[in-house]
Amino acid sequence: MEKMKMHSPNLTQDNVARIRELFPSCVTESQGEDGVVRLAVDFDQLRQELSGSVVEGPQERYHLNWPGKREALLTANAPIAKTLRPCREDSVNFETTQNLFIEGDNLEALKLLQEVYLNKVSLIYIDPPYNTGGDFIYEDDFAEDVDTYLYRSNQRGEVGDRMIANPESNGRIHSDWLSMIYSRLRLARSLLRDDGLIFISIDDNEQANLQKVCDEIFGESNFRGKVSRATGTPSGQGHGILVNEVDFILIYSKSEEATLYGLPFTSNDQKIYDQQDEFGRYLTRTLRKTGGEDRREDRPTMYYSVEAPDGGKVFPIGPGGYESRWRCGPKNYEELKSNNLIEWKQVAESGVQVWKPYQKFYLEGRLKQPSNLWQNIEGNKKASIDIKSLFGAKVFDTPKPIELIKRCISIGMQSDGIVVDFFAGSATTAHAVMALNAEDQGTRRYVMIQLPEACPEDSEAYKNGYSKISDIGKERIRRAGTKIKAAHAMTVPDLDTGFRTLKVDTSNMKEVYYNPDAVSQDLLSDQVDNIRKDRTAEDLLFQVLLDWGVDLALPISQQSIAGKTVFFVDGNALVACFDTGIDEDFVKQLAGHQPLRVVFRDSGFASDSVKINVEQVFKLLSPATEIKTL
Repeated sequence: MEKMKMHSPNLTQDNVARIRELFPSCVTESQGEDGVVRLAVDFDQLRQELSGSVVEGPQERYHLNWPGKREALLTANAPIAKTLRPCREDSVNFETTQNLFIEGDNLEALKLLQEVYLNKVSLIYIDPPYNTGGDFIYEDDFAEDVDTYLYRSNQRGEVGDRMIANPESNGRIHSDWLSMIYSRLRLARSLLRDDGLIFISIDDNEQANLQKVCDEIFGESNFRGKVSRATGTPSGQGHGILVNEVDFILIYSKSEEATLYGLPFTSNDQKIYDQQDEFGRYLTRTLRKTGGEDRREDRPTMYYSVEAPDGGKVFPIGPGGYESRWRCGPKNYEELKSNNLIEWKQVAESGVQVWKPYQKFYLEGRLKQPSNLWQNIEGNKKASIDIKSLFGAKVFDTPKPIELIKRCISIGMQSDGIVVDFFAGSATTAHAVMALNAEDQGTRRYVMIQLPEACPEDSEAYKNGYSKISDIGKERIRRAGTKIKAAHAMTVPDLDTGFRTLKVDTSNMKEVYYNPDAVSQDLLSDQVDNIRKDRTAEDLLFQVLLDWGVDLALPISQQSIAGKTVFFVDGNALVACFDTGIDEDFVKQLAGHQPLRVVFRDSGFASDSVKINVEQVFKLLSPATEIKTL
């Protein structure tokens, strides 16, 4: 039986494998310093294959570079032996919800989600730290937690106080910030569907650099626009510079398949639809093309006559008498006419009433193309008011407005799909997803990721009982969910306002699991079971889901079969039993459920003969089942 990997994917080896598919002769085997043989790229041979286009040596080239960029790439690609541990007591509707709240470093979380949500996310919204001199805690050292790192690097004293405002920099040094965002965006891109979009809030400090980074990661051709948003909170007065009243949202797609959707018309927008018939409100636009490229020679096939109500022939004639053209060809005109979308009007021309055709545009079902200036949306003050109304205190300093995130989601995806925010903060994105689902009966799901950063002891959050920023986010979801559900109880009774809390932690497996050859014979008796003693069966289940690439939000049920606890994920999509004393009769009962996948504890079998016969039993009773152990 195959054993589970129980670590995040090695993206470097995955990239080498892709190169081997294209250029088999360029990939060979190489022994590393640890003695392990791995696939490696023969770069001399690869350069030969690409000799017509490769850029190397001292040649000048256009790219963004900074100290630490290579290390950031290695960091993004390196696997980690960590897991996500479920926390039922910190969750809401754990059994049934399809939403996730992940507490931990977002780089580690993104690595762990690579196989589960690869090419499955519809939209990502993030509001990363702006590098303005405030706290910036993203140390990509997988061996330490935040507090350990701060203490080790002399940035926090023994009593826990921060010694400097912005560790390792003064907020004006770009390299650390770029390395942080670069590695995370590389991982985030792989989660997006081919038609997926990412929206990134940013200010002037890093906007220019961020756009270059995104051009490299997503491709310049996938840049969909830069929104200027009126914040409602001017800054920079009295410093000899322009007062700053905007921040920005960069929008990128994963591929050219993505599209930005329209927005509903406001009541003010609707005023131009000032005519009405039995089919509803509409406006009219002249059928003759106006503006640029409006002459007959520009589109000769669109110069033709149409019949007026009095039977006369009407040609598209421009001001001054030049031959113009219609907006459509003869075939499309006939289609518009048959659909009652042509309206004739008599207008005065040189003192004479003449017939002119107009095209009708109905209001119903019509959406407005979004622009890159968002000044008619609530600002940051409203966001702070919303937080205060939920908590009774200002427990978070820099929330984004709910309506801002709702607009990003509305134009970036349809009413179903997965939304990810890996700088979740106060969980405005989760709030926005629930609010939108309540408004349009959508089934959007969210994955929030937030570092368990400590709240300062003198902050309103700490005084109100919230020791970590992640605690604020989870409590906001609880309170907002309760409020939204109560307001829409009649229209959306099954609205999902719950979330599963998962926490980034060390692997459930002992070190011997990953490096069995390093264990001496004398220690083998202590290593019969390769699972850490403090881990539960549900902990093991979620690491199996990660390893197998199974959605972490699928319904999970437990059954007792022959006295053993058995987990069923999404019916029989995956079945797991981590109990000991597994015998052949139990295996036969489990095979009777015909699961797609089944996993056992490697040391859980009653005897070696049972372990050997497991594959034969499933081959006979459930031949399609994939079997693994841990």
